[in-house]
Amino acid sequence: MIGILSVFAQLERETILERTRIGLKKRAENGYWRGGGKTPFAYDYDKEAGMLIVNEERKVIFDLMKTLRLQGYSYNELSKVTGYDESWIQGILSSKTNLGKIPFKGELYDGKHEAIISEEEYKQLQEVEKQRSRNQHASHYLLSGKIYCGNCGAKYRYQKWGQRIICYCYSQQKSKPKLIKDPNCNNIRLDSFEIEDNFLEQLFAMSLNEELFRDTFDLSKTNLVDELNLRLDKTQKKIENLIQLLSDNIANDEIKKELAKLTREKSNIMKELEDIKEKERATKTYDKIKNLESVWADMEFKEKRNVVEQLLDKIVVDGKTLKIYWNVSEN
Repeated sequence: MIGILSVFAQLERETILERTRIGLKKRAENGYWRGGGKTPFAYDYDKEAGMLIVNEERKVIFDLMKTLRLQGYSYNELSKVTGYDESWIQGILSSKTNLGKIPFKGELYDGKHEAIISEEEYKQLQEVEKQRSRNQHASHYLLSGKIYCGNCGAKYRYQKWGQRIICYCYSQQKSKPKLIKDPNCNNIRLDSFEIEDNFLEQLFAMSLNEELFRDTFDLSKTNLVDELNLRLDKTQKKIENLIQLLSDNIANDEIKKELAKLTREKSNIMKELEDIKEKERATKTYDKIKNLESVWADMEFKEKRNVVEQLLDKIVVDGKTLKIYWNVSEN
């Protein structure tokens, strides 16, 4: 009896969630803010009207950040001027809500609220972002942002040390307190080439040995995608039909049991699809890197960084031991 009641409770929860999602989408389509959660920085939420209202005081701060960013200020400099976190400022300036839009589940709808930035200014901000990203990319080191401390979990940083370039834990660097995880961390400092050579040695070994690559990524080919997508579409339609019956108060135990069964089936199909996608990504990636060692020396830094972004999740420094964690992306 308890098992049956728990199934009904789960079904009811999933039904409520589905109706909530439908309601939120309708609000977005009609230009209303979804309510709840975090309100965009330069706005307040009017519950009665169901829409965003410009907060004039914060708009002044937003305009200052926008102007300085267009003048070439970095996020670090903006943080010092405004007192806000760098990543938070980046999120504020990149939000499409500022354009008078309502984003929802990857879609963008015209909002009823007032825009605080023009399309032209927004495009200029994005161009500044791309330009600074390209400039930073050119000056970064090969494994920048990918090395972590095995003691405290902080990132490792590169730093020139006379004729050497060393890597050490950010917890040992007092100039950026937000990146410190443990001020007493004493993890080892390494020359950059010690980490990079270790990474390249394993990378080239995989590029020359397809069996090693396949073992690393548990790679197997499959052509079940079309069949699974077809099953997913049919299952989703059945679920929608049953939800409609529930919303019309045409419900009985059999319908609820069937809905619970279809929901589990949908979840399993989606998991299978994601597993297949990961394996297909690995196949494409191996085709790109199988001759990597022979061309590495002739590649530009940006191309090398792209390889790192595609294949490397992180490197953890645990004393003198380096643990490399791999991943595969679509790019």
